[in-house]
Amino acid sequence: MSNANQIHSNQNFEHQQNSNEQIDTGTASSNAFLAIATAYGDYTKKSFEDTKLFVEKLSGVKSLDKAIEVQTEFAKTAYETFVTESQKIGGLYSDLAKQSYKPFGDLVARMTSTNR
Repeated sequence: MSNANQIHSNQNFEHQQNSNEQIDTGTASSNAFLAIATAYGDYTKKSFEDTKLFVEKLSGVKSLDKAIEVQTEFAKTAYETFVTESQKIGGLYSDLAKQSYKPFGDLVARMTSTNR
């Protein structure tokens, strides 16, 4: 094989690798967005159900002390749920960012190793 043919063959192979990496990254990104959307949906559903339950409890209360107790309990659980779900969703965004920048890190690594 001549030198020119070998260079052309290597370029085609690198182009094919880059295309495969882009497809893999696109699929991973789609899955990450789907996971984020699902997490938001689950949190919204849970929040709605908890609020509905709170309103039902509050409507059955006969005294002010009991109303304050029910409201305090709801506020505490709503805050805990919010913090937990926010951390979960934040982790999903972090994973998405890592996946999104991975091809650039690989490209820089390849460019650095070829320049030596």
